Amino acid sequence: MKRLTLSVLAGVLALAAAGPASAADLPRPAYKAPIYTAPFSWTGFYLGINAGYGWGNTEWSNTAGTSGSFRVTGPEVGGTIGYNFQTGVWVWGLEADLDWASIRGTSSAGMCGAVFGSCETRNTWMSTGRGRIGYAFDRWMIYGTGGVAFGGIKMSTANGFSDTKTKLGWTIGGGVEWAFANPWSAKLEYLWEDLGTVSCGSCVPQSNVRFNTSVIRLGVNYRF
Repeated sequence: MKRLTLSVLAGVLALAAAGPASAADLPRPAYKAPIYTAPFSWTGFYLGINAGYGWGNTEWSNTAGTSGSFRVTGPEVGGTIGYNFQTGVWVWGLEADLDWASIRGTSSAGMCGAVFGSCETRNTWMSTGRGRIGYAFDRWMIYGTGGVAFGGIKMSTANGFSDTKTKLGWTIGGGVEWAFANPWSAKLEYLWEDLGTVSCGSCVPQSNVRFNTSVIRLGVNYRF
C-alpha cells in the first residue's frame, strides 16, 4: 500500500513538471502590427478632359426692332488644368479650361425674319478661369466655383451678313468630384456662362446679339 501511494505521488509530480514544459513548446500567437492608412489628400496640380452639353438663349436687336430671344443648344469638349490645396475638410483651388463648342440656334421670327431672312448665333469656343471652394468627405468632394468666361460668338444671317467676336463675361456653378483611384478623379459639373452682348458690325442694319448658356459636363482629372 505504501509503495502504491509513493508511485501515485511520483506520477502526479511528473505530470506537474511536464505541464509547463509542454506549454513552453507551443507556438506563440503572431503579433500583427496595425496597418496605418494615410488620409486621402486633394492637394496637387492636375490635368483633365471634359465633355458636356449646353443650352441657353440668344437675342438679336437693332433700331429697326427686336426678334426676341431664341434657344441655342449643342455640345462642347476640351481640356482642364488646375491646382488644389486642402486644409482639413476644405479644399481651395484654381481651375482653367478651354473647350471647342458648337452651341447654336437659328430663328426667322420677328426682326430676324423681316430684316435678315433668319439669324444664327453660334458659340464656337469657350474658356473659363475660376476659383473653387470644396468640402471633402475623404475621396468625395462637393464644391462651388465662379470666375471669368471668354468665348467666341459667330453671328450670321440668311442674306449673307456674318461677324465673329470674342467676348469677356462671367461664370458660376458647382459640382461633385470623386477620387476613384490614385491619382484619378471624375467630376460632374454645372456652369452658367454669360457673355453679355456683342455687336454684329457687318450686319446692315448693325445689330446687337446677347448670349448666355447653361452647361452640364463630365470630366476626368489626373493629379500629379
